[in-house]
Amino acid sequence: MTRTADSQDLAPNHTRRLLSFARRALAVELRIYASIGRAIARRPAIAPGAMGYSYHRPVQTILIIFIVLSAVEIPIIDLIVHRWPTVRIAFLILGIWGLTWMVGLLCGQIVRPHTVGPAGISVREGLELDIPLTWDQIASVSRSLRVDEPRSPRVTQTASGRELAVRMQDETNIEIELELPTLVRLPGLHPKGGTHEVDRVRIWADDPDAFLDGVRAHIP
Repeated sequence: MTRTADSQDLAPNHTRRLLSFARRALAVELRIYASIGRAIARRPAIAPGAMGYSYHRPVQTILIIFIVLSAVEIPIIDLIVHRWPTVRIAFLILGIWGLTWMVGLLCGQIVRPHTVGPAGISVREGLELDIPLTWDQIASVSRSLRVDEPRSPRVTQTASGRELAVRMQDETNIEIELELPTLVRLPGLHPKGGTHEVDRVRIWADDPDAFLDGVRAHIP
């Protein structure tokens, strides 16, 4: 067994992949509506005593454009197919679902920020990724701008150990060095998902200085 995956992640068959995809799809669908609800109620997913730090600004404009296009598309298609009631209803349902999904995706990034608090750091991305790191596991946190090649694997082997990169537009600007190799679980199945052992985590924060100020409140 390699140290990058547990025994359940090795060579999953088609049934396991299908079941994993179905579970992830259902979980994401539920989080879409939960995120919209949190955004309306202005209740971000931040633990008591912790502070949230956004990471969505690099993709915010793109998501808003998609939301506007999805909203404009609904009446246009409805005008085209209004003579066929069955087709019209089907396209209306599909269009409204797609618009809701895009709004929920944006809300998910807003209400599920990275957090820094008494328990440690929670590394997040979108609707699925949430990696808690306790202060006992963290050796240091520093500002370090890195730009990776597009479509690079999230977990890579470097000269100084294995690292997880939670990028935004292929960039990270915060590096979290871990005291010891730590197991983290990514959405999905191995090799892209599953359990991996890493020595550091790189993330993107919209305001890295504020993020580091939050960290200094808990560790030097």
